[in-house]
Amino acid sequence: MVIVLMITMIVGVIPVVGLLVPRMPGASSEPVMPAAIRLESGAKAVAVTMHADWVAVVTDQGQILIFNHDGSLRQEVTIAP
Repeated sequence: MVIVLMITMIVGVIPVVGLLVPRMPGASSEPVMPAAIRLESGAKAVAVTMHADWVAVVTDQGQILIFNHDGSLRQEVTIAP
């Protein structure tokens, strides 16, 4: 009985994996930022969130930078270690 259940589960997982894997988007190593936004020298973006009025960029240096869409810095938040 256990072997039948195991075979049934294996046969059921194969189509699920076959359907999900091709639909997964390719993961890029860096987030895509608008061209107008420039980070400080040495800072690297690890996350980007876009809003209708602003763009938030989380850097690898523990900062959240809020930019206007024209690239001007609107707000800077430093995350405490």
